[in-house]
Amino acid sequence: MTSWTGRLIAANAVIALLLATVLTSDRVVEALQFNPSFQQTINRPWTFITYMFVHGGLLHLLFNSLGLYFFGPPLEEKLGGKSFLFYYLYCGVGAAIFALALSGIFHVDPFIGSSGAVLGLLLAFALFWPDAEIMVFPIPIPIRAKTLVIAIAGISAFLGLLFRNSPTGKIAHFAHLGGMLAGYIFFRIQALSQRAPLPPQRQVERVVMVQSPVRDTEHQASEQSRPASRPAPDPLNAELDRVLDKINEKGIGSLTTEERRFLDEVARKKQQGH
Repeated sequence: MTSWTGRLIAANAVIALLLATVLTSDRVVEALQFNPSFQQTINRPWTFITYMFVHGGLLHLLFNSLGLYFFGPPLEEKLGGKSFLFYYLYCGVGAAIFALALSGIFHVDPFIGSSGAVLGLLLAFALFWPDAEIMVFPIPIPIRAKTLVIAIAGISAFLGLLFRNSPTGKIAHFAHLGGMLAGYIFFRIQALSQRAPLPPQRQVERVVMVQSPVRDTEHQASEQSRPASRPAPDPLNAELDRVLDKINEKGIGSLTTEERRFLDEVARKKQQGH
């Protein structure tokens, strides 16, 4: 359990306890829930945040807390505490804005709960670990994270359209879809802002290529292939090389008296350390 995940779960539990024991008036829930009406949001702008911490019963609280418990810690470690908290609240606000935008077209009931924010966490989890296997009760086989996100998004869109004009639909399907959409937009914008810079111009590339080790090697090879300008040969060494070559070709018996005297003189100088 990471810090902000635990705090969010605790905040949801404490508020649920207060609403069940102390703040039992329906007016309290009405003041905290999100009503997708432009007039209501102007009068109660705090509801963009407060609706996420109010739940409609123990099961509602349990399912959202489980979603936080499973998807929150790895994402908080991946994003960092402050970024994780911002992303969670951002998805919740995005879910409310999406429902508000659709309220001009469809009938959308007031809603409560952190499902939109939690589904935003699920989408982020699927983006980071798309092939992670998740067990969803009561399905007996694991489901990949990316498959689960696509399935939930499709079901939310279908049920939202199916009950779009029904005043009895109590599940905020459009808010669920809005939380996931907000999360997708968040990472899409982040990816665009971190896009790799354009490659340098060709002139710059040529400069880099000239300075590369491969180019240096080619340059050295070309230099080696050129005839080296040798210094003027030493007459003594030249004569010694000639005499030694003669010995190799014809044997030491082919040397003249002068050549033998020359070898003796060279040997004597070597012995004296010259």
